[in-house]
Amino acid sequence: MESLTLGKYLEKDHVRKNLLEVRDRKSSVLEASKIAYNNQRKPILFHKIDDKKFPLVMNAFFSRDLIFEELKVRKDTEVYLKFLRALTNPTKMREDSLEKYYVKTKLTLNDLPILRFYPRDGGKYLTSSIVLAGDGEGVFNASIHRLMVINERKAAIRIVPRHLYKMFSKFKSMGKDIPIAILVGTHPLIALCAAFSPPYGIYEMEVANTLFNGFIKAAYVGETEIPIPLVSEFILLGVIKCDEEAEEGPFVDILETYDSVRKQPVVEIKEVWIREDGGVFQEILPGGYEHKFLMGFPREVMIWDSVRKVVPEVKAVRLTSGSGGWLHAIISIKKQSEGDGKNAILAAFSGHPSLKHVIVVDDDINIDDFEEVEWAIATRFRADRDLVIISNVKGSTLDPMSEEGLTAKMGIDATKPLNKPLIFFEKAKF
Repeated sequence: MESLTLGKYLEKDHVRKNLLEVRDRKSSVLEASKIAYNNQRKPILFHKIDDKKFPLVMNAFFSRDLIFEELKVRKDTEVYLKFLRALTNPTKMREDSLEKYYVKTKLTLNDLPILRFYPRDGGKYLTSSIVLAGDGEGVFNASIHRLMVINERKAAIRIVPRHLYKMFSKFKSMGKDIPIAILVGTHPLIALCAAFSPPYGIYEMEVANTLFNGFIKAAYVGETEIPIPLVSEFILLGVIKCDEEAEEGPFVDILETYDSVRKQPVVEIKEVWIREDGGVFQEILPGGYEHKFLMGFPREVMIWDSVRKVVPEVKAVRLTSGSGGWLHAIISIKKQSEGDGKNAILAAFSGHPSLKHVIVVDDDINIDDFEEVEWAIATRFRADRDLVIISNVKGSTLDPMSEEGLTAKMGIDATKPLNKPLIFFEKAKF
């Protein structure tokens, strides 16, 4: 179980060889985040933030290759299948004691190395927080939410209308605060599982438990007996207030633009627990590689699953960094009949409704090399017959070009036509 904490993850050889250690004191206001911004493909360990006693880790998920290394797989399709099997076969966590591994402290939010990331941020933000909650009837949820610090005990939490919102609304209608637990400092794959959006009733931490072969233990804590996986450096216990809101934002989102200021519920932190052998804090750079990957990869899995139902062989899916890991997808297929490309486009929009633009290429194109993708568009795409445009359709609220949630979507079928000699569509080779 210890290997699933952030501290133990940092000791792994493939992480340590890339680790950037910053030993001199850095400010929590803009300075640390600027270093993280300029080194997004390196894990960073800050030994001293302000006068705080806890070290800070950023860019923990610094490479797609980490998934292959941690799960011991070689192909994208193996990764997708592992996550899909875990999502459909969640495993309950074995019960254990919180006090066995953690120490209750008198710490407050002011004692933690929480950062102000960008100049126009509404305040200091906790961004790695995995929020756990239950509906009071045996259904639990884990999801990543940003928390804007208000004072030593309170923070505004951004909640969108998904599962946590549903649970919070239920408690609010009864005039009750909803109990929550917040994990900070976990193995990156734990955070990745929390970033998925399975159907209501599937607990993301039980999905993670399947991914880790039933290795995770949990303590059942509080009024709703939330199963808290004992895998994080910090556990914060508290409530989301039913009768208190605060202005939250501005905040930089995955498109690297400032999100709006809006009224959001307030979290009250009542207890802070620290793992006895731990104390490594964590932040995620807003709009950085890690943020985009955590948001985007779960949707890649869903797109792949949707497309493989209409095209027999789907090699890989990438949500591009330039689109925030959210709005643009490149899909590699093994084309078997005319129309496969367009079917893949339509299935992709179904698999990830926030998607705006899709490019479908043949499996001989390296989708991690945009020059190759552009070459495929240049040589295998004809706009009058290979372009798909869908007007006035629901898209992503993150898209600044959307109006009242509606936008236009475009698909580019850049696959080779099957009725022409292949020699015309292949690069010369030595």
